[in-house]
Amino acid sequence: MAAAASSIDRSGALEITQRLTEICGAPFARFAGPADEVAGRAARWVAVPGGPQAAAKVLRLAARHDLTVVPRGAGTKIDWGAAPEQVDIMLDTGRLAGIGHEPVGAPVTEVGAGTPLRAVQATLDRTGQRLAVDAPSPGATLGGVLAAGEAGPLRHRHGTPCDQLVGLRYLTADGELVDAGGGAPGLDLARLLCGSQGALGVLVSATLRVQAVPATRLWVSRPVWTPLEVHDLVRTVLAARLDPAAIELDLPALPRPRRPIDPADPAASARARHPSMAGRADAPSRAGSVVVLLEGGPADAVERAERLVSLIDGALVTHSAPPWWRRYPFGPGDTALRIEVPITDLHAAVYALRDAAGAPVPVRGSAGLGVVHAALPGSLPADRVASILAAVRGVLLARKGRCVVLSAPASVRREVDLWGELTGLPRLRAAKAHLDPHHRLAPGRLPGGD
Repeated sequence: MAAAASSIDRSGALEITQRLTEICGAPFARFAGPADEVAGRAARWVAVPGGPQAAAKVLRLAARHDLTVVPRGAGTKIDWGAAPEQVDIMLDTGRLAGIGHEPVGAPVTEVGAGTPLRAVQATLDRTGQRLAVDAPSPGATLGGVLAAGEAGPLRHRHGTPCDQLVGLRYLTADGELVDAGGGAPGLDLARLLCGSQGALGVLVSATLRVQAVPATRLWVSRPVWTPLEVHDLVRTVLAARLDPAAIELDLPALPRPRRPIDPADPAASARARHPSMAGRADAPSRAGSVVVLLEGGPADAVERAERLVSLIDGALVTHSAPPWWRRYPFGPGDTALRIEVPITDLHAAVYALRDAAGAPVPVRGSAGLGVVHAALPGSLPADRVASILAAVRGVLLARKGRCVVLSAPASVRREVDLWGELTGLPRLRAAKAHLDPHHRLAPGRLPGGD
């Protein structure tokens, strides 16, 4: 298979381009350009089918010519995960978009995979509804969020987007349209497409639960200086049984620029008065935050916020999220990590990462679930990243946790184990063998090189 596309001569390539144009329309099929790549692997063609049937025809064309296909949404996480072995046709899902016309107040809605998440939320908001989905990637499509297994702060109360699925439509590698859920069987198998990076099927649409937009949202924040403080604070919040929508953590890596404390700034004044500030002249510039989101009716949310403030000395209530909310701590070129560990051991994982790296690293994420992200500088050589991963994974293994490399520079991606220990690998391989036995969909993207 790997040599199939490279063996196609110029006339054969033009024929495939013509067939893609017939399927998708003249403006929606072309030879790939410099920006059309997946984790550094360049594509050969780009096809943008106008609907599920056209997408199925693209897959059947690829099967006839033994070509690989990699789906792409908005491309916000196209560099996550392992690089595919080969990208012959990049199947852009941008036209597999739209929102189902459900009755006002319906408990679910069907959304095309190529629909930008912010467009879904804007449409639902007009009827006072929302998806409890707040993935951090700006501009991400719903299909991209599901394919990458992405979730934001609201996962604490509502679960991941995949947890909220009640139905899923997708195409197998041979172009068969599968409708799972909504009374049809196969939803458990379909859920494996979440986080598969397009290696098990091409998402067409998803049906998810919707809910009323909360009348009030309050953020209760408290500065922190050590991972152990985070542990104690999270335990206090959870023990209070205040039904938080999210419990998020931000631990910066480097000291922030020193600024005089403004007496009119209640947040700065609170940090300065906090008992843990004793003897720390520079502590305000180094502080991180634990922030709790409370949602509900006005009176109820305010009452719960007041109770939480009474339990946590130095906590403040605001009506807006902090600037870092729903943002990853890593940027382009960094080695991006996701750490999952029981919340009782989150502080141990952060300390282990700091010790292995030899300095604090930025950590941010859902402290109330033990799922956080961290960033290592892109300038670190691959062998140094590998040693850091080995040390952190050794600590996590004893605590039933794991550390995954989401994205990394090419030199690091080639040399390190992106996944670590994976208990679900046999099930993923069985699904790959069932849905894509010839390994035409994003080959090499799954753990284990499948």
